[in-house]
Amino acid sequence: MKRVIAIADRAALVSLKLLAALNLLFFLSFLVVLLLAGRAHAQAPSCAGADLLTALEKSDPAAFKKVETEAAAVPNGKGLLWKLEKPGEKPSYLFGTMHMTDTRVTTLPAAAQKAYDGAGTIVIETTDALDKAKMMAAMASEPGLMMFTDNTTLSSLLSPDDAAALNKGLDARGIPPATVAKMKPWILSAMMALPACEVARQSAGEPVLDVKLASDAKASGKDVEGLETAVDQLRAMASLPLEFHMKSLVETMKLGDKVNDVNETMIVLYQRGEVGMFWPLFRAVLPETADDKAGYAAFEQTMITSRNKVMAAHAGPILAKGNVFMAVGAMHLPGPEGLVEDFRKAGYSVTAVN
Repeated sequence: MKRVIAIADRAALVSLKLLAALNLLFFLSFLVVLLLAGRAHAQAPSCAGADLLTALEKSDPAAFKKVETEAAAVPNGKGLLWKLEKPGEKPSYLFGTMHMTDTRVTTLPAAAQKAYDGAGTIVIETTDALDKAKMMAAMASEPGLMMFTDNTTLSSLLSPDDAAALNKGLDARGIPPATVAKMKPWILSAMMALPACEVARQSAGEPVLDVKLASDAKASGKDVEGLETAVDQLRAMASLPLEFHMKSLVETMKLGDKVNDVNETMIVLYQRGEVGMFWPLFRAVLPETADDKAGYAAFEQTMITSRNKVMAAHAGPILAKGNVFMAVGAMHLPGPEGLVEDFRKAGYSVTAVN
């Protein structure tokens, strides 16, 4: 417990995992920006944050070494760009993204830029977010995915103290609490977990990496395809237990400005291509309780493993055409059930590109 306190407030560390969860939904950032339109402060706040992994290395070298050791054991845990090869097909590439506008994220590494420039088809998670009409239709098709449609309100599911803390956090973001009283907790968690500076940049029209890749591809005459629909992604998050979402909301609303530290940590690991380090770091700083393990095991199965299988299946016919650049959230790549292994099982030779 001492190492947790030495790094930062416990809420910040718990929310590392939540932010990772939210970053898995490409469609989510668009939804949050749309819902926050006209509510958040117009002035773009600072994105300054501290790298929590570096803090862990200084405060508890043994814990840091354990994280490094566990990360090194994660299959396919290093690298963002992977080459997919199969006899009879032109080579394609798999690239891990972060759904952010930060220029450290949106500027592709040289090898990835070369692969992207040479591809004939660009694939992202969902193309629905590129079309505002599709986005609105997706939101309207199943309102129960985002809003309570009965008499339930968020405050009715929170203790008085937690409800007061939530209202304070919303006020700090310039969001009137009454306007979000009927929102499902995972939507509100996204509002609190996504850095205010990121919301401001997206509201100003700056594209997240996936959108930039797709938009630039369309402009240059490349084909652009998606692997999921927006509703698929919304259903995945909404399918998790309400208790899990409420717990996540309570943890996140206590985060405050420390969300910048969480965001910075994610970006630093991403820049290094250390996609296999996300979960070992989370485990090192999170309390080891049965509830946490059960809740996040369900999350990992629903939000990562199951979706990986769907993505791999949908990508098959597209990859068969050859010369594809497929860009999906980086957390979908590593592990024994990650996309790198899924494509190997599908008959591809998959190798990391330095």
